[in-house]
Amino acid sequence: MVLTTDKKSISIHNTEAVSIAEIPVLAYADFKAQILTWLHFEKCHCVAYFAYPFAGGLKFIAAIADDSNAQIYLLSHEQEGQIIELEALSATAMPMHIYEREIAENYGVVFNNHPWPKPVRFAFNRFNQEMQVNDYPFYKIESDQLHEVGVGPIHAGVIEPGHFRFLCNGETVLHLEIQLGWQHRGVEQLYLDKKTMLQRAILSENIAGDTAVGHTMAYALVSESLTGAHTQNTMLDIERTIALEWERIAMCIFDLSNLNIGIAYQLANSVFGALRTPVINFFQSWCGNRFGKSLIRPGGTHYPLTDELVAKLVAIMDDFETRFDAMAEKTFHLPSVLNRFDGIGKVTKKQMTLIGAVGQAAKAAGLIRDTRYTHPIMAYETLKVLPEMQNGGDVLARFTMRRLEIKQSIAMIRHLLDMRQYVDQESGAPLKQSESSMKPNTFSLALVEGWRGEICHCAITDENGNLQHYKVKDPSFHNWLALALSLRNLEISDFPINNKSYNLSYCGFDL
Repeated sequence: MVLTTDKKSISIHNTEAVSIAEIPVLAYADFKAQILTWLHFEKCHCVAYFAYPFAGGLKFIAAIADDSNAQIYLLSHEQEGQIIELEALSATAMPMHIYEREIAENYGVVFNNHPWPKPVRFAFNRFNQEMQVNDYPFYKIESDQLHEVGVGPIHAGVIEPGHFRFLCNGETVLHLEIQLGWQHRGVEQLYLDKKTMLQRAILSENIAGDTAVGHTMAYALVSESLTGAHTQNTMLDIERTIALEWERIAMCIFDLSNLNIGIAYQLANSVFGALRTPVINFFQSWCGNRFGKSLIRPGGTHYPLTDELVAKLVAIMDDFETRFDAMAEKTFHLPSVLNRFDGIGKVTKKQMTLIGAVGQAAKAAGLIRDTRYTHPIMAYETLKVLPEMQNGGDVLARFTMRRLEIKQSIAMIRHLLDMRQYVDQESGAPLKQSESSMKPNTFSLALVEGWRGEICHCAITDENGNLQHYKVKDPSFHNWLALALSLRNLEISDFPINNKSYNLSYCGFDL
């Protein structure tokens, strides 16, 4: 860790822990000025900004990632009393809007001049219990020529609940507002209520079922930094990196299938859908669960990647890649597919920067947001990942990103399997509960590049080494607004394929 020369922040690397006392506490005016200075540059973005009860008031911690040097800057401010008013950072730095909205909802903080001061998720322990989900203040335009279309929250399919309010002129969407918060699971509070690492690992696996590996990885890395448990274990790092990339393949191939059914191209839908089965079935062979649950544990694993499993993995990849390449070549050269996706749901790089978008959605619009490249950990430090990119920012670009990332992930896994042959050590067993004591008064942060994008877990311990606060951020926290923006001036009938091109998480948002 490095204290910056102006002593207004401290710099850490991804997965590094630091004493709370070492994070500089600034007056809010200085805190705000420093944040705005950093966010003026595209190379910097906020990965966490939250508050928690402290000394009769609130303590606020911000983490700003500098993507040019793999540093994460930490700084804080403290506010006394129960009634707190602050000038909104998001009045100048729009990416901060969602963080400030969440803080306001949780603790009643008033952010003056906030451009969009609305509830985020109606958490069960929100500050204003009188504000109910049915009271959400939708944006309105009074006109005899416009009409509203409401969809949800009960979805016609089997996905999670969410409400979409379209403001339309005829068939053209002028504005889409997405209201989530229909589930009140209290995930972050459950991290404090659960007292064992196993309970918390299982909780992490269920934040978002399609990202069980990604979220549990973030929890494991935070836990290891707080306990000092994870020394450099090359084999464990290789196996964990393979698991992350295998999860990426499983979900990207699902999205390709899903997008093709959205335009009634049954052949690609069927082939890509069938190709997903052996991918998720390999997780079943590896750890007993098709979504990779139970595979990731702090300190080690119960399910090392054996030579027998490696042989099976290689065979599956060889068959998968051959069939995938043939179907992808046909699909991505079919005029009816390309014409339906091209130019639909376009967002610009500037828009994605302004809303703080991450992951595939950001990269499809030309904005590099990939922590495997900018803040590498585990085997990514050796792989030197160069992110796949597109510039179109439309459905076709997001569709293409899936194909590119599948191929990139396969190449990475093959390289990792080659590396594995030259590693003598074993991946090691998970921490026992008796070995899991955490450092007191410590802050830890982990960034993991899930298949949707940047996952961030933050933990703070008290003077006894118990969890005092836990913060979870799924990439969908940022990217739902991108979906809303990409519907403007499109026909409402374009919503389904646009929505599928993002495939965002409801449960990852509704913590």
